[in-house]
Amino acid sequence: MQVQFEVFRGSWASWNALFDQAAEFASRVGSERLISISHSEDENDGVVTVWYWGHGRRRD
Repeated sequence: MQVQFEVFRGSWASWNALFDQAAEFASRVGSERLISISHSEDENDGVVTVWYWGHGRRRD
C-alpha cells in the first residue's frame, strides 16, 4: 500500500462545504484506510486534505 491523498480546495466554498466534501470522501475510504485529515488557509483559499492508504498510483 502507498500513502495517497485527496485535496478539497475552494476560495468561494465555505469551510463547512469543504469539510463536508472531505468527510464524505473519508467515509468512502473507510476508517481502516484513513490516516488523517488536515486543513490550511492562505488568503481566504481553504484547503482540506484527506490522507489515506491506497493501492497503486494516485488518480489525477
